[in-house]
Amino acid sequence: MSLSKVRAFFYKAGRLLGDISAVQHGRVEKRIERRVVGRFTARILGKLFR
Repeated sequence: MSLSKVRAFFYKAGRLLGDISAVQHGRVEKRIERRVVGRFTARILGKLFR
């Protein structure tokens, strides 16, 4: 198993654990909002620095 596959697995596991934690603490809306804003910002910055 390559290092990149292990890394990808841990990132996915961390994201899943964060989702579970948000549900338990009632912060699902805030988490979704932050994900959307983060993706939008990443796209803008990606287009700026090509």
